[in-house]
Amino acid sequence: MTDNHVEMLIAGGGIGGLATALAVARTGRQVHLVERAPEFGEIGAGLQLGPNATRALDQLGLLDGVLETAVVPRRGVIFDAATGEKLTTIDFGEKFRDHYGYPYIVTHRRDLLDVLLAACRKEENLTLSNNRTLAAVREDGDQVLVDFADGDQWSADILVGADGIKSTVRTLIDDTQPVFNGHVAFRGTVPTAHVADFISQEDVALWIGPGLHLMQYPVRHGELYNQVAVIESDRFAQGRDDWGTQEELAEMFADMCEPVRRSVGMIDSGRGTPISDRDPSATWSSGRTVLVGDAAHAMLQYLGQGACQALEDALSLADNLDKEGHDHVRAFSGYESERVDRASDCQRAARPWGALWHTRDETTLALRNRYFRMRTADDYSEFDWLYLPAEHNTKGQSNETGKLYHV
Repeated sequence: MTDNHVEMLIAGGGIGGLATALAVARTGRQVHLVERAPEFGEIGAGLQLGPNATRALDQLGLLDGVLETAVVPRRGVIFDAATGEKLTTIDFGEKFRDHYGYPYIVTHRRDLLDVLLAACRKEENLTLSNNRTLAAVREDGDQVLVDFADGDQWSADILVGADGIKSTVRTLIDDTQPVFNGHVAFRGTVPTAHVADFISQEDVALWIGPGLHLMQYPVRHGELYNQVAVIESDRFAQGRDDWGTQEELAEMFADMCEPVRRSVGMIDSGRGTPISDRDPSATWSSGRTVLVGDAAHAMLQYLGQGACQALEDALSLADNLDKEGHDHVRAFSGYESERVDRASDCQRAARPWGALWHTRDETTLALRNRYFRMRTADDYSEFDWLYLPAEHNTKGQSNETGKLYHV
């Protein structure tokens, strides 16, 4: 055993890692979290948190703090990006909150991270360290050995991989790789005043078009407007090296309606960020090692569930570790029983849902738009599998979400 031994070592200081550290530390375990970056931070600006996530934040005692800077939108609106037609709305008001028990909110990633950090720093048995890059990990009997890039070696009773889609910790469990199919995101925020004349400041707006979409919503009390433009890169599909550029972004959106073109013209984030996911896995643990968040179940963003599922992971893992004491095998088994199928459903559903947004097939597009026009703003049935608590959700994902993408 090395001199640097900890009861639990968590690799990764994003939303999932910090939430897991907080939840586990509150059960009485000694937790040490390491983050490779010199400061804690998050890629991207805006974040959508459905009722399953706000419920989890409430269970962590953090919801009020998050709501201090978050925005509770009036509704979600889906538009045809080419014609500008409003296709459907989702009422996020009182009826929605009564149905699910919690609100749908939008916030800045940094704001959520700050709330998590503040809570973590109040826990006496939780230590946070930056500038710690994992070089190698390996199981060694009753401990896990972790080698850092600076030459240090630590050991832990339990290692939690919260180190993202390119997880080093995951190499202890399988050798699968992320999947990239040419989806590229361009992100940015603008002062709300810059878009106030053509965008509602109370809505989450989604513009969907052939091989692309634009998501917009307010953050920071409505002071900023978050924008994410996503394309399925034709250049990547053609095998070219110059994919994901600002030039390609402009080309892809050139024939969209005027409000969309204006909005995309305000995004100046350099080259876009490739968006990858992973195929669902049957297990997230091996020996004394377990995964949470994107390390376990990286998914495309089309359900808005990446961070939401990571928060659910944190609570489930902490609860099962607390319940099973030092029997990590039973704890990991209970955690996976609660989480693997659910997160895998999200991974599987996000892919065709995104394909439906981006369809270039005229027949599929016509059927999609007809379906959207037919639904009512307060029909939440297709979201119940995502947002209702597990004990009240008896509807299977395959049946309910089928109508989202098998139109």
